[in-house]
Amino acid sequence: MDIQENPITVTSPLLPPLKDFIPYLEDIWQRKWITNNGHYHQLLEKALSEYLGVPYISLFTNGTIPLLTAFQTLGIKDCEVITTPYSFVATSNAAIWNDVKPIFVDIDEKTGNLDPNKIEEAITPRTKAILPVHVYGNPCDTKAIQEIADKHGLKVIYDAAHAFGVKKDGKTILTDGDISTLSFHATKTYNTVEGGALICKDEKTKAYIDSLKNFGYTSEIYITETGINGKMDEIRSAYGLLNLQNIDDAIAKRKHVAEVYRKALKNIDGITMFEENSSVTYNYSYFPIFIDNKKFWTTRDDLFINLRANGILSRRYFYPLISNFKPYQHIPSASRENLPVANKMADSVLCLPIHHLLNDEQLKRIVSFVMNPNGGGT
Repeated sequence: MDIQENPITVTSPLLPPLKDFIPYLEDIWQRKWITNNGHYHQLLEKALSEYLGVPYISLFTNGTIPLLTAFQTLGIKDCEVITTPYSFVATSNAAIWNDVKPIFVDIDEKTGNLDPNKIEEAITPRTKAILPVHVYGNPCDTKAIQEIADKHGLKVIYDAAHAFGVKKDGKTILTDGDISTLSFHATKTYNTVEGGALICKDEKTKAYIDSLKNFGYTSEIYITETGINGKMDEIRSAYGLLNLQNIDDAIAKRKHVAEVYRKALKNIDGITMFEENSSVTYNYSYFPIFIDNKKFWTTRDDLFINLRANGILSRRYFYPLISNFKPYQHIPSASRENLPVANKMADSVLCLPIHHLLNDEQLKRIVSFVMNPNGGGT
């Protein structure tokens, strides 16, 4: 068997204490209202709005439906959107499902994010929006992107699936652009098992989003939009409320993991890492390293295999690029020639385990196997 019985996993979900969750479940059972904008749904929206420092938030049942709904909210359809190939496939899938063609542009090697210098040359008369991703929770160059959007009359949707709680200069990045989407999937820093949200700036837009996620209802007998069922239920809302009580401690523990990795790997030939920006408050959702196959003692893929064989699960995230998946290969902008930086990063990235349950002994073991070609010995 390649994997040991108790492997070191690449991530682990933040779980609220079961003893604390049971009273919430008992209360939900007493209320007999388990979905449709119930008590805990409303409490969680209010709590998240306060915690994240955002004016309006609408909860969803997963992280993909907010992306779908963002296009609908802004009326973006039958057009083109400029986006990144270096993301989870849901980013571009949401565009296709809205009859929007993704136009891929290359990324910035320093952040992994959409390169603003590549955007304008990709704009055509059919371009209606820009869809950047705050990759690994690294903030995009939102100022430069907004200047381009304003110049060309484009909407900006930020896929902030990795950016829960991330701030720049003490201010949330979730209010940049026209709308931001969040994912609360179990693998994220903050989770509601499955879940997600849309962040918007005014009450009218929130009401419209709330209608869209509830089949298009505006009252008990009126449907005014072609909506979808994207509501979060009461059980996951209560779970989310409890997890919010533990998120700061979890992020602090993730930060410690990142600090251990940085100290141990900073001078290793063949390994590069993103530099941290002192003006950014991170959530440490991932820890990617980039392997130079010609300088490191082994290749990225062999390191991935070797770690796995020794009970350490890493992830080549994001590999392959979205642009290399079959549904997107026919798009001219998906060519390797058009995306040299993105392809280079995808071919070299390896995300090491990072979560709140890792201990120093496990971290020492991980670092040892990364650095040492002789079976992880020190």
